[in-house]
Amino acid sequence: MSETPEVPPAASAAEELLPTTRRALLHRLARAQAEGRTPSMVGAVVRDGATVWTSGRSMMEGHGPDGDTQYRIGSLTKTFVAVLVMRLRDEGLLDLADPLGLHLPDTEPARATIAQLLAHTSGLAAETPGPWWERTSGELRPELADLLGAAPMKHPAGRVHHYSNPGFALLGALVEKLRGKPWGDVLRAEVLEPLGMTRTTLLPQAPHAGGWAVHPWADVMQPEPLHDTGRMAPAGQLWSTADDLCRWAVFLAGGDERVLSAATVAEMRTPAAAPAGEDWDPGYGLGVQLLRRDGRPLAGHTGSMPGFLATLWVSVEDGVGAVVLTNATSGPQVASVAADLLAIVADNEPRFPEPWRPRSAADPALLALTGPWYWGTTPFVLRLGAERDVELTALDGRGRGARFRAERDGTWTGLDGYYAGETLRVVRGDDGEVRHLDLGSFVFTREPYDEAAGVPGGVDPEGWR
Repeated sequence: MSETPEVPPAASAAEELLPTTRRALLHRLARAQAEGRTPSMVGAVVRDGATVWTSGRSMMEGHGPDGDTQYRIGSLTKTFVAVLVMRLRDEGLLDLADPLGLHLPDTEPARATIAQLLAHTSGLAAETPGPWWERTSGELRPELADLLGAAPMKHPAGRVHHYSNPGFALLGALVEKLRGKPWGDVLRAEVLEPLGMTRTTLLPQAPHAGGWAVHPWADVMQPEPLHDTGRMAPAGQLWSTADDLCRWAVFLAGGDERVLSAATVAEMRTPAAAPAGEDWDPGYGLGVQLLRRDGRPLAGHTGSMPGFLATLWVSVEDGVGAVVLTNATSGPQVASVAADLLAIVADNEPRFPEPWRPRSAADPALLALTGPWYWGTTPFVLRLGAERDVELTALDGRGRGARFRAERDGTWTGLDGYYAGETLRVVRGDDGEVRHLDLGSFVFTREPYDEAAGVPGGVDPEGWR
């Protein structure tokens, strides 16, 4: 078995991984390649915006893959298409609530929204009508209608999460319609070039791995066919490298103003389809897979095409991402391997918190709002965040807390949990003094059921007794 020497990290010496961490990473990759019986495997880890580890394992002596070897990345392609759609949204060329038919008339599912297509809740079929699109030429399906068949809807739109490859083919067609050019050209100009991803392409470019099927009951292989999937390409056509996907991991964790803002990328990572399950808790955002592995939230995507498997995960909280690519149709559990590589770094070399520093100044009116508040008899505490943002937290940890973003009109908008999108405002009396906080009609008072605060329904005149 050939092993590619570990690639020196792009980070400074102060940011390099410890030798014990590097050995643990290499051991996990080697075990995955051997146990998964795959011709080759390459793994990479990015931390705080820099690639800190890359290595590959191969069955062929002298031919170990490196960070510049292309592999087909399958459904990881969907994250790129989703970014193109979100760019159109941010430019005002579409709304996520728009029905598809508004932009692609006479195309099913006309009533499903763009957001539903991104989150796989459109109700569309998982696959195209036969033959198997991943192993046949896209020339067999020259029109959009050829991707859907006679009865494409399997569920009512918006009702359930049902993964749909044709749904992303439609999103690719949407990009082409609104940009007036092939989606691959749009991707290269608007995303790949700005991010320096020169080795991510629609068709393979040397050096690239070949795709193989490994016999399930014998150590023999045969090559998988390679086809341009045509109109289905937005569902899984792209080829990329570990080096390029490390750049993509950095982008998915923090955005890049040349492509998408950090706020829009965070929106993509927000659950749009209800999660389910125990350990992994899989869910889906807007073109981004979500899961919770051993309590750690991860975002990214898995991918598979005949002859190839791929996974990219990022942990925003840890500042770590991991990529695993391999050239076998099935066998190695690359989603678990990538999650393990990420965890090895995050657990063995946890991120140092930023040092605490006092604020340079605080608005006295804001400062006066901090401290305890009561929703009925439940105690909460209001704290100042960055700038003028605030956080409302139940003191026993069981209430509906949330972070709030300050707005120009003096109100705040909920960012997470039950109050996401809801408005928090200060209610003052005729004398200008604060009477209570109003949060989506819920009243928070300085004392439990403060009779001077205008509690809805009034307060018993005899008070507490």
